[in-house]
Amino acid sequence: MPFLYNETDSDVARLEETLGTLPQPVARPGFIVISGLPGTGKSHLASLLAKRLHYLVLESDRLRKVLFPRPSYQPGESARLFAAIHRLIETLLKKGISVILDATNLSERNREYLYSIADRAGAKLVIAAVEAPPETVKIRLTTRRKAPDGSEADWSVYQKMKAEVEKIGRHHLVVDTSQDTGPAIEKIARAAEGDHKK
Repeated sequence: MPFLYNETDSDVARLEETLGTLPQPVARPGFIVISGLPGTGKSHLASLLAKRLHYLVLESDRLRKVLFPRPSYQPGESARLFAAIHRLIETLLKKGISVILDATNLSERNREYLYSIADRAGAKLVIAAVEAPPETVKIRLTTRRKAPDGSEADWSVYQKMKAEVEKIGRHHLVVDTSQDTGPAIEKIARAAEGDHKK
């Protein structure tokens, strides 16, 4: 049967073109899944972790704009985006490339798909639940929307999404980004580095 080049394959290729230089492959890669509401500090934490661990960050907001320059954030658009992101993650992990996924990841059903990717790829899975007090989030979202390249999520989006947060079913680390994140970063790094270098 001939190989069919479908929409997801095309989307993955487009995303891959934007990744830049990849980290060195390792025998057992790490896969850090960041989960949290808009404005809680996910991208900042992902950036700090990437510097500490030399992992590749896949930021869903940025990748969405690669596929959809004027995003609608409708369910069909998100489904297409995450189909491509999930395929890309599995491809990278199977090549030994360690990855941080920076996305809200609020649904356990969606997170279960990430768990299965880690299992299939033999990756070391670490889940970080990111949070911050609502008053801190509100200030961050207001400031961020003024930035030219800022996220489109505002306080009303935060409140709506708050009702969609589902309990994480696997062991995870909680990070409050309104506090000093240094100890949390070291804890996540230790968990991720556990035995992936062996």
